[in-house]
Amino acid sequence: MPPLANIDGKLLPLSEVKVSVLDRGFLFGDAIYEVLRVYRGRPWLEDDHFARLARSLAEVRITGVDLARLRRRMAETIAAGDFREATVYIQVTRGVAPRAHAFPPDTPPTEILWVSEFDDPYAEARQSGAAVALYPDIRWDRCDIKSTNLLGNVLAMQAAKEAGGVEAVLYLPDGTLLEGSHSSFFGVRDGVVRTAPNAPAILPGCTRGFVLGLAAKLGLRVEERALRRDELGRVQELFLTGTTTEVLPVVRVDQQVIGGGKPGPVTRRLQEAYDDAVRNWHGAPASGVT
Repeated sequence: MPPLANIDGKLLPLSEVKVSVLDRGFLFGDAIYEVLRVYRGRPWLEDDHFARLARSLAEVRITGVDLARLRRRMAETIAAGDFREATVYIQVTRGVAPRAHAFPPDTPPTEILWVSEFDDPYAEARQSGAAVALYPDIRWDRCDIKSTNLLGNVLAMQAAKEAGGVEAVLYLPDGTLLEGSHSSFFGVRDGVVRTAPNAPAILPGCTRGFVLGLAAKLGLRVEERALRRDELGRVQELFLTGTTTEVLPVVRVDQQVIGGGKPGPVTRRLQEAYDDAVRNWHGAPASGVT
């Protein structure tokens, strides 16, 4: 099934979607977005993603979006394509207007979403562990807003890809490790799960929040305190979380091997708990998420 889009309520193949060059999302990156994972035809963590969507809209002051209607359109698009294992991309821009930096008055937002079949690119790395690359954080100061201004993330991810990594982990000049270019970053040191606290410097990941809840249920010690580059030699485990990465063990950072080059026991427990949660949510009797 090719990707199926819904733009302002109209269903059509993604390849046929046309957006004006005067759309502010195209001109200024004046837009926000969300990505959801669909398991067996149902969007996962839907409430969390739409709550974050509402927050992003409010933070950048895009108004006039009916979120209940947008959710219905998402459900209709998933059903229309009979998608089972898929991703949903949602983008809302400030709309089409003559190019000027200030907000245009009385301009309706552009609402577009599309659903694509999901071919898991992380399946093998989820078992054996992934390599990541460090990259300086050159993004703007409101990374807590899920905006389409992603040039810093793009440059970081390209550098990671060229270095043979599946993700870039971003760091500040003082060595603070923040998050991935499109994922949240965790470490395990001396039995404590650590991750950077929610703040303007990181995105409040929906999967991140869910995994923190799983860690609490498992009785794991958790500390929302960022790791530093000089601690990497003393961590026992690292892992990433995200909508499509789920829980992804990291076994190498640049040329530094982590945990003897194998996923660690805490990461494995969280992976199993995550898979169980998805299975229980959609009532699947078989093992494995999909």
